[in-house]
Amino acid sequence: MKLLNSATVILFLTMIVVSSAMDMSIISYDKNHHTVSSRSDAEVSRLYEEWLVKHGKAQNSLTEKDRRFEIFKDNLRFIDEHNGKNLSYRLGLTKFADLTNDEYRSMYLGSRLKRKATKSSLRYEVRVGDAIPESVDWRKEGAVAEVKDQGSCGNCWAFSTIGAVEGINKIVTGDLISLSEQELVDCDTSYNEGCNGGLMDYAFEFIINNGGIDTEEDYPYKGVDGRCDQTRKNAKVVTIDLYEDVPANSEESLKKALSHQPISVAIEGGGRAFQLYDSGIFDGICGTDLDHGVVAVGYGTENGKDYWIVKNSWGTSWGESGYIRMERNIASSAGKCGIAVEPSYPIKNGQNPPNPGPSPPSPVKPPTQCDSYYTCPESNTCCCLFDYGKYCLAWGCCPLEAATCCDDNYSCCPHEYPVCDLDQGTCLMSKNSPFSIKAIKRKPATPFWSQSRKNIA
Repeated sequence: MKLLNSATVILFLTMIVVSSAMDMSIISYDKNHHTVSSRSDAEVSRLYEEWLVKHGKAQNSLTEKDRRFEIFKDNLRFIDEHNGKNLSYRLGLTKFADLTNDEYRSMYLGSRLKRKATKSSLRYEVRVGDAIPESVDWRKEGAVAEVKDQGSCGNCWAFSTIGAVEGINKIVTGDLISLSEQELVDCDTSYNEGCNGGLMDYAFEFIINNGGIDTEEDYPYKGVDGRCDQTRKNAKVVTIDLYEDVPANSEESLKKALSHQPISVAIEGGGRAFQLYDSGIFDGICGTDLDHGVVAVGYGTENGKDYWIVKNSWGTSWGESGYIRMERNIASSAGKCGIAVEPSYPIKNGQNPPNPGPSPPSPVKPPTQCDSYYTCPESNTCCCLFDYGKYCLAWGCCPLEAATCCDDNYSCCPHEYPVCDLDQGTCLMSKNSPFSIKAIKRKPATPFWSQSRKNIA
């Protein structure tokens, strides 16, 4: 009897230990054998370190790294639990895997602007007898440019607009030309708000009224709001004539429009499953709170399940090399994640004007004068290296405009990351922000001997 009691106690204790270990581990899904197993702490730590290297992530302190690791583990648990259900789409460790869903939505989804009016058209209204192809993929027709990455600038509207214009330009002229999102961010400011959000229809209007848009090569992407370069704004390499809206809340009308050209669409992309989407046909939960602009570039069917092909602007490491397939022909007229609510497209009737060639260089800016004794190169910020009272006795140059000069008299930070963390040698977006970049070293200013010194402001 005593032996039986001892065995029972040992068995009971063993079950407690195993149960505790399972609670502390992360469940993983073996896609080859369709089984679920627990990940060891060592495996999770290894995955995190590999993920940090892959995405070039850096935290400004060990405390912050530990906090990000806990979020990463929670997202990994969510991913493995989802993938263990063997649904139509899979989740993965995207570049957003160390963000909470609230952080992801606030940082990477544009704010919503109200449209002043719609330009509805019956051009793509579905009619009896329409011969609409069962599948379309404009990538195979060479009408889709490379996948781009908007970064943390909330200008998805610009990428959606440019993607649609690149497509119709290829269809009409035969030339696929990568065009400039940065021109829209810098110059299209009457209604759109750069990194703070915008609408594709307003951007189409800008291109029409401006007489065209410049190329990506000539007006490259910076990922921040900037001053409009008037020289490059006047390049006008690719033109469009009009834009129209697809009949709203009709997946069949969207299908018909998409059989003719890539279409700008707005969707709700704020869900956790969308944040971590890896592959497959997305049929997860989402509504119609339209917060993200993308480009529909095709549609098709796989194993009896209809889908849209959608090009995103989060780089090639997200989704299916930068794309997502979204469920098509659902019960709601709005379509999956509201894809059929506000589709729009540019119209192009003819060839582009003669290619003007590369824009002439912008006028050379004069050096930045720190005082009567020192100058820095143009577009640099003067930072004092050594001061005495109200006077600066030696200057340094930060190779950025409107930079923050750190108090160590050695480093500086860009205006997008204006908070200096001297202990870590990094720059933060805000005092409590988890996101940082490495601080920049100042360079010595050039002596410029002329008149008397002037006081520090």
